[in-house]
Order: sequence, then structure tokens, then C-alpha cells
Amino acid sequence: MTLFHFGNCLAFAYFPYLILYKNSKLSEYSSFWPCVKAGGIYMITQLCKMIILATFFPTYEVPVGRIDLHGELMKGAVELFDLVGLYIIISQQIGRGELKILVAGMGWAMAELISMRLLPLWVGARGIEFSWKYLQLSFDANISLVHHVIIAMLIWMWTRNNLEKSVLPIIVSLLLLCSSKQTLLELVGTMFHVSSFVILGINFGMTLIFGLISTHLYIKLCLQDNAWSKMLFTVRSNLQRAPKKSVGFQRLFEQF
Repeated sequence: MTLFHFGNCLAFAYFPYLILYKNSKLSEYSSFWPCVKAGGIYMITQLCKMIILATFFPTYEVPVGRIDLHGELMKGAVELFDLVGLYIIISQQIGRGELKILVAGMGWAMAELISMRLLPLWVGARGIEFSWKYLQLSFDANISLVHHVIIAMLIWMWTRNNLEKSVLPIIVSLLLLCSSKQTLLELVGTMFHVSSFVILGINFGMTLIFGLISTHLYIKLCLQDNAWSKMLFTVRSNLQRAPKKSVGFQRLFEQF
């Protein structure tokens, strides 16, 4: 029975990653090793974060029932290093924007799943007593996958040169909220003493809202790129049919 429970938790945690890989451009472009490389950058980033936290932000003893607000804020600030790591992955990946987003999000989330959730599932889910804790951990792994894909999508949009200036503050605000989401959830759980199911529901709701807003901005930017590409294609076609005196303009647009 315990082995069956462990198998359910493991399948619930890992199968969405396999489904995403098999049914997206990741398998089409054989992006297994780029995802592994993204996981390696995740490990290096987490090591740097631990060194910074241990060196510059030592922990203090806090009385029971009170919150170390300063320590939580510093921990949230260090979480911004995740954005730097994802930016490095996206900037080094070759391919279309969709592929860059999937490689960064998938590789980062998979590395987090292996390093942070595999051992608790292996040790706890095979225990004698049944606990909802490990099913929650598996469901949280699925939310984490969507969360990291959203962050990768926002970072990719932030790197675009044709991004509207009015959209930039929204993307920066979403990036800050996404990076500090775990700290906010921990503060809510400590301050209001809510159950783990409530925290999981809040996490799901926040990820859903961030995902809807980010997807809307991403689709809008992709439609804008498609319109620009069609316009360039039309101009090229017209210049190819134009007289020879338009050769200079034709060479100019060939650079695009």
C-alpha cells in the first residue's frame, strides 16, 4: 500500500513534465541536453544564493509566534537571483522565443523538482502512515512548472526590443511578484496560521492570475511580431518588382 502511494505521488509530480516535453517543441527540436544545461545553471544559482544568505544575512532566534520580517525581506531579495539565472539560460539558447521559454522553464522546474522534492517523496511517501502532505507536494510541483514557465515568458518579453513602453512596467511588476511569491506565501501562513491546503489554493490562484496576464501579453507581442513580419514581406515583394532605381532601398530591406 505504501509503495502504491509513493507511485501515485511520483507519477502525479513527474508525469506533467514528461507530457509537456513530449507534446511541445522540446521533443521536436531534441532539447533534452539544453534542459539539462538549464538545470545545471539552476544548481549554480542556488549555490550562490545559499552562500550569499549564509554570509551576509545570518539568521537570528525569533520568539515563537513572531515573524522575522527583516530576514524574510532579505530572503525575498535574494530570490531575484533566480531571474538572473533564467535570463542567462534564455540569452544563451538558440531558437524561436517559444523554444527558449520552454527550455528555460522546463529545465529550471525539473532541476528544482529533483533537488527539492524527490528525496522527501522517496523517504516520506513510502512511510507506514498515509499523509496528504506528499500529494500536496506533488501538486505543488505542477504549480511550480507553470510558475517557472511564466517567469521565463516574462523575461523573454522583457528582452524584446519591440516591446511597448506601456507594457514594460507591467512585466517588471509581474517579475517581482513572481520572484517573491514563495516569501509572500510563507508570510501569509505564519501570520494567519492557515492550513497547508489554503496555502496551496492561494499559490494556485496567484499562479493562475499571473499566467493569464502573462499569456495575454505574450499573445499580443506575438501578433505584433507577425504583423511586422508580414509588412516586411510585402515591402520586399514590392521592391523586387520595382525598377532598378529602387535597388538601394531593396538592399536596405534585405538586411531585415
